[in-house]
Amino acid sequence: MRSLKNIWTLTIKELRSLFGDTVLFLMIGVVFSVTIYTVAVGINTEVRNAPIGIIDSDRTALTRQIQEALQQPYFIPPVDVKREEVDELMDKGELIFVLDFPPGFERDVLAGRKPQAQLLIDATTMTQAGVGQIYIAQIFNEQISSFLKQGDPPLIAKPVLNMVYNPNADSYWYTPVMEVSNMITLLALGLSGAAVIRERERGTIEHLLVMPVNATEIVMSKILANGMVILVASMLSMVFMVQYFLGIPINGSLVLFGIGVAVYLFSISALGIMLSTIAPTMPQFALLMLPVLVVSLLLSGSIAPRSNMPEMVQLLSEYWPTTQFIAFGQNVLFRNAGLDIVWPELLAMTGIGGLFLIFALIRFKAMLEQLG
Repeated sequence: MRSLKNIWTLTIKELRSLFGDTVLFLMIGVVFSVTIYTVAVGINTEVRNAPIGIIDSDRTALTRQIQEALQQPYFIPPVDVKREEVDELMDKGELIFVLDFPPGFERDVLAGRKPQAQLLIDATTMTQAGVGQIYIAQIFNEQISSFLKQGDPPLIAKPVLNMVYNPNADSYWYTPVMEVSNMITLLALGLSGAAVIRERERGTIEHLLVMPVNATEIVMSKILANGMVILVASMLSMVFMVQYFLGIPINGSLVLFGIGVAVYLFSISALGIMLSTIAPTMPQFALLMLPVLVVSLLLSGSIAPRSNMPEMVQLLSEYWPTTQFIAFGQNVLFRNAGLDIVWPELLAMTGIGGLFLIFALIRFKAMLEQLG
């Protein structure tokens, strides 16, 4: 009971320190509001308003029909371009796609000769180029079949797709939720580590050395205080920013997600404290934290599917806390998974957090011995 009382007293001290830092408090608010909104409206993986040019050397009903099918919001209304202008327009970024119809295109289609039309793509716009060429190919084939009045061949079994969540496959429903998870990782690493370095730089760590508290109580209080602030801020962001302001539906239980956030904060905050005992100053801690943060997010599956990564990378990052947390969040929020499904991720995060805490305590005690 005495140890719990010491942890609670130190936690109150940490909370007062956090709330007394106006700039830091505002930064937490901006991270979970402005950043989430910016990512939601500014980043998407769909084709939107892609500029496309047409070189129509055939000028027949079929080529006009294909042009008219390239509609907004996927494409800006196609513009006629001359062949000698194509390189310059694509180099300037004014066109991403150029569709070139050869002479006699409609005649050859009607004769069954399977003519070829050329599609030029500016591949420097990777997302638009990759997805856009699929859209154009589908529109191209559909319009030719419609022109020839050749419907789809009869199917013995007709597939019926029923998308339970995000029926339009819109990345707008995905990116803000994952950005909240990314910001939790950023703040948990940064605030927990900064709490230790701030004590050392201000000289208040010596005050703790003469108090009847031990290293475990000091570390746990910093994890608890910073974790409470981030947990409350992230859940408020999910409810008010993601659900109500952005209008993104949450398919699963926010209570279960909050439990997972609390477990993850314990794990990643312990890692932040361990890193802070290695770096003696705040700039060095920032340089040490940055590669850990970037690699963790890149390999977690929140930015790119882990199935696209090499098998060795998947194996090495499988039981990293960020990877487990992203899998947990996606299962709960997108697939409405229950505790009976996501308990392995919670157990993995708890186990990894325990290991991080042990290493953090060993390093923290060594640091106190050097100072004392």
